[in-house]
Amino acid sequence: MDMKKMMKQAQKMQKDMEIAQAEIALLTSEASSGGGMVRVVARGDGSIDSIAIDPAGVDPDDVEMLQDMVLAAVNEALRSVAELAEIRMSAVTGGLNIPGF
Repeated sequence: MDMKKMMKQAQKMQKDMEIAQAEIALLTSEASSGGGMVRVVARGDGSIDSIAIDPAGVDPDDVEMLQDMVLAAVNEALRSVAELAEIRMSAVTGGLNIPGF
């Protein structure tokens, strides 16, 4: 393979990765816990977009349960959106593990 062709392929992969990263930042994933009492939406950029808590799930005598439900929903939403991001990036890199992406 000649160097010019290899450089062109590397530039195309870099451009494709930049596009994929922009798309990943826009991804969202929703997760819930407590039978739907807590719903969380996470974004591909690692931020939390929203948290919704059903008032029926709020027991002033059991704040720990609400905290656990929020934590479970946040962690699941972040895990799910990270998985979507990995799938999208893998489509660009062909499964290569490129550090930093």
